[in-house]
Amino acid sequence: MLTIAYILTVLAVQQPPPPPVIGRWDITITTSEGRRLPSWLEIQWSGNRTLVGRFVGVVGSARPIARLEFSHDTLRFAIPPQWEPGTGDLQLEGVFAGDSLAGSVTDPAGNRLPFTAVRAAALRRISPPQWGRAVRLFNGTDLTGWQPFGNEQSAWTVVAGVLTNTKAGANLGTVASYTDFKLHLEFRYPAAGNSGVYLRGRYEVQIEDSPDPEPAIGGLGAVYGFIVPNENAAKRPGEWQTYDITLVGRLLTVVLNGRTVICQQNVPGITGGALDSDEGLPGPILLQGDHGPMEYRNIVLTPAR
Repeated sequence: MLTIAYILTVLAVQQPPPPPVIGRWDITITTSEGRRLPSWLEIQWSGNRTLVGRFVGVVGSARPIARLEFSHDTLRFAIPPQWEPGTGDLQLEGVFAGDSLAGSVTDPAGNRLPFTAVRAAALRRISPPQWGRAVRLFNGTDLTGWQPFGNEQSAWTVVAGVLTNTKAGANLGTVASYTDFKLHLEFRYPAAGNSGVYLRGRYEVQIEDSPDPEPAIGGLGAVYGFIVPNENAAKRPGEWQTYDITLVGRLLTVVLNGRTVICQQNVPGITGGALDSDEGLPGPILLQGDHGPMEYRNIVLTPAR
């Protein structure tokens, strides 16, 4: 027994220490026009002591990375494009220094853009929230308190007391920003409808016509690309449905049509289409508008004090 213990101790001593890049990173990519685009990276040890991870681009879902290389303070990886078969890989190369990363991202079209990255905020809360007074975000009359986001033309209007997106166009977000909150809203989509609610402008709770009875990572009730709901509680297209969402730090609960489909799970990082990657800051409630018609009503937020 002593011999076995000695051998295990020697082997443990011989194991290299974990690379300092392990963890979650909030990435900002800068375009040639000076636009700041958000992205996200998670790096982990695998069972065979190689680096693996997940990556979220400016758009799209969280995607697995089979292998990352870290040598001489330089991190590298490449993954195939998500939607452009036949084009080049997305490649990232960055230098680790001062507990931050900086380098370049090469997109599938071959464009090389600089990036910087900082460790993602832990967002841990040491005590339960004390809730403030509920705020009605949509007044049922006009777009007061809301503004469009994105380069597309806005198609949002108010029709018979309903916040309505008439066609694909700009996203719509609150002028005010929020940190921890309870959010109630009602929504209605047509057949094949697709939208989403971005919490703090960064974490998309998906809204999508989901006729498959099995829950999906991109379906109604999901945190897009990260968390699958425990059941598909969707109604049919054309019916009003409800979300009751609680976000405290990273801890998320989603109640869809009265059924708890996500219960106090941690959101790992930003989802594709986020406004920014500054996870430590408050952000708006953002309604996705770039897929097509969608309706919302009774949007009420209760902030934590």
